[in-house]
Amino acid sequence: MRDLRVSLVQAATLWHDAAANRALYGELVRGLADRGDLVVLPETFTSGFSNDAVGRAETMEGDSVAWLRALAREVCSVVTGSMVVREGERVFNRLLWARPDGSVEWYDKRHLFRMAGEHTRYAGGEARPVFELHGWRVLPQVCYDLRFPVWTRNRFDAALQRLDYDLALFVANWPAARRYAWRTLLRARAIENLSYVVGVNRVGIDGNEIAYAGDSAALDPLGQPLVELGAQAQTVTCTLSAQALQQHRERFPAQLDADLFTLDTGSR
Repeated sequence: MRDLRVSLVQAATLWHDAAANRALYGELVRGLADRGDLVVLPETFTSGFSNDAVGRAETMEGDSVAWLRALAREVCSVVTGSMVVREGERVFNRLLWARPDGSVEWYDKRHLFRMAGEHTRYAGGEARPVFELHGWRVLPQVCYDLRFPVWTRNRFDAALQRLDYDLALFVANWPAARRYAWRTLLRARAIENLSYVVGVNRVGIDGNEIAYAGDSAALDPLGQPLVELGAQAQTVTCTLSAQALQQHRERFPAQLDADLFTLDTGSR
């Protein structure tokens, strides 16, 4: 592992306009060229968080995935964020992990926000992948997943002598009305999992008149902020220290006392 430079891109996603959002986020990301290793966009960055976006879902061969791959190549960084993707008869809220070499991995949002009816329109994911980047192991998560600590639990592998991941990444459209929960849970996930946490939320007001306060942040394993964004459109790059992470885990090896369990990722 070496230090990891992460760029947080917080903006007001445009409602149901993929082309305009590609232009918006493309300009912001290009301004970060050569600054970092990982660029993080919000949840559903091509449409906003909307059940009606199902009708506009793109495939993995569509314009937005091709654009994301090209953008990652252009800025020589991994670029990630979620969008609405159709596979056959099912539609997913899918976090895409686009690498500069043109390859793409993904994570399908596991926990669907029933209070907005997301579970009636979208399919939930069943896999919990961990992505590798410059020696770091990164757990991708989407918005409502933040409320489920068992799903995000950083388990210790005694045989490999390592935890599942080093950085938990949350992309979101988290409303301002629940901003205290967002800020609190990000800190809890960092502290309990001995891990860095990065959360990237949107700002502005969406097509359903829901307001978003941003509050994107990068937190160290003690839950202390490296950067905290406000309620305005903003981009910032910060550095996650590999040495600081290793030293914290050596000083405070709580993973050695954690309860063992298996995670059932099958259908519910």
